[in-house]
Formats: sequence, structure tokens, C-alpha cells
Amino acid sequence: MTVEDFDEELGGALDCEISASGGEGELYEHFRFIVDKGQQLLRVDKYLVTKLEKSSRNRIQQAADAGCILVNGKAVKSNYRVKPLDVIQIVMDRPRYELEIIAEDIPLEIVYEDDQLLVVNKPAGLVVHPGHGNYSGTLVNALAWHFRDNPDYDVSDPRLGLVHRIDKDTSGLLVVAKTPDAKTHLGRQFFNKTTKREYNALVWGVPSPLSGRIEGNIGRNPKDRLQMTVLPPDDPTGKHAVTHYEVLEDFGHVALVKCVLETGRTHQIRVHMRHIGHPLFSDARYGGDVVLRGERSGSYQKFVANCFELCPRQALHARTLGFVHPVTGEEMFFSAPIPADMQALIEKWRSYASQR
Repeated sequence: MTVEDFDEELGGALDCEISASGGEGELYEHFRFIVDKGQQLLRVDKYLVTKLEKSSRNRIQQAADAGCILVNGKAVKSNYRVKPLDVIQIVMDRPRYELEIIAEDIPLEIVYEDDQLLVVNKPAGLVVHPGHGNYSGTLVNALAWHFRDNPDYDVSDPRLGLVHRIDKDTSGLLVVAKTPDAKTHLGRQFFNKTTKREYNALVWGVPSPLSGRIEGNIGRNPKDRLQMTVLPPDDPTGKHAVTHYEVLEDFGHVALVKCVLETGRTHQIRVHMRHIGHPLFSDARYGGDVVLRGERSGSYQKFVANCFELCPRQALHARTLGFVHPVTGEEMFFSAPIPADMQALIEKWRSYASQR
């Protein structure tokens, strides 16, 4: 990617912190600069204006305010003074699209659409963005097909598109912006935590108390780079994270819970529920794919094995989504029913609990 290409992408830089309230807060490096040894102290916004000639200082300041500009791995404000050998990164909420996005006729469950935005109910198993070996078969490829006859929608334009993300094997609601203004407006709502979103999850065990607040800084697990974990409070790599939960149904060995994110770090619900001893059912990455509660009888072990087969992914669904329409100002609220695999799992445990 050239500097000129990246200048255009910087127009979407405010999106980088959106996912930090959208449930999946991983950021991706789009550009990196190493400051020269002889560099005099200079504000980072002035420094980047000289590197990104097509980007305005105001746009760079907005990117810094949104947490998209990192120096030596830490987010900085626009008045930070760069020093010799500083490593400056500009990050966004999606990976770089190295290849052309190919439109693919992948079915989409569209919950709502107008000229400003689209709300889609993503099925489990569908990757959101191309990258990391998934260059086709993603939600972005599906959107490219959906908008194939719309000359105003460029699927590669970071100023348009998905406003937040959820994991591949998490189902549920996502909002897509069809104009730059809509994405900026919606993005600020996620950033300011004014959206209304709830997740449903089936977890091992029954949390006590039945409702509560989980607070713990989340960062990459130093022992397993594929996992996130709750880090000690003094670990500089951890990011502040808060999850609110409430038990909706108690099935004895498992429970159906509602989770509301106050922040939105990568894998936050999965990490926080595991942290308090209640990993998500069938969540292989965080230890929920083995029998963690219940009896030792062969019949119970077989029952749980059948449950894993019913829902062979983490039992997590982004059920509700509420926001203010970017143009009309109307408060909008959407709900997506729990999908068939997870609903069958819940019914199986409900039946089991009723017979005990």
C-alpha cells in the first residue's frame, strides 16, 4: 500500500475505536513510521501531515482522538511530541484488503435497510472481514454482491461499510453504513457507548450472584497468542473492560445469561465469563468444549456430547441492537431471535433440567 492509498484510508480512521465498543475490539496496523535519529521534538499531528500529504491535520487529529494513532504501542493524542526512533502506527478496525474484494452471492438476512444504513443478522460461521487467509466467503464479499448495482457504494472504501464486528462463530446483528456521514455518526454512537446492545450466551455453571459486573483489563495471553485474557491491573498491555451479566434461566449445570458490554474488547464476553469460572458452552478457544459441570455417568457424558454436536461453536448471539438514525434522529431498535442451533441447545438443556 502506498502512502497515497493510505491517505484515502485515513478518512475512515475514526472507525478504529468503534470496535472498541462494538464487541470485537481488535485493531489492525495499516501503516508504520520509524522516526529518524535526528528528528527534533514535533507534535505527532504535524509530523504525520508531512508523511501523509493528502490528509489534513484536522483529520489526523480526529484519528488521534479516536485512538487510531499509536506511538511505541500506546495510543497518543495529537499533541504528543515525537522523539527520535519512535515507532508510529496508524491502526483501524479492519485488516488491510490486500486483494480486490470479489462480490459473492452469499445469502444475507437483512433486518432493515434504507438509503443510509443496513442492519444484517449474521449467521455463525461467517467471517466478517477478508484477511488472515479468509479472502472470500466473508460478510464483506456478501455486501459487495448486495451493493453490486449501487454506484455509490464501494466495498473497499473505509468510509463506508461495517460499523462494528462480531466473531466468526458468534451470530447476531450488525449495522452497515451506506454513506460516509452515516458511518461517522453511527461510529460516534459506538465510541460514546450510547448504542443499546445485548448478547445472549449459554455458559457452564450458574454465576453467583445471578447478576453482576465483571471488570478486568483484557489483553493478549502471553502464553497463547490466539487467546485474550484478563491481565493484572498493572500490566500496560491490558485494556480496561467491563461486562454486565444477568442469569435469565438456570439449567443446573449450565445457565442462559444476558450480557451487556460497557466496553468492547476482543472476545470480551468469552474472556470475562471464563475469568469468573463460567466459560461459554462449546467455546473451544476458552475451554468450554469439554464437560465442566455435572455428573460422571456415561449417560450424562453422552448427553453433553450430543449438545456439543447441536451447537459446535461458542453459544453466543448478539440479540439486540439500538441506535439513533444518523439522518432522521429516530431511535431505532432491532432484535434477532436466537438461531436454530443455539435454540435447540437451550431447549435440550431446558428439558434436561425439568426432568431432574
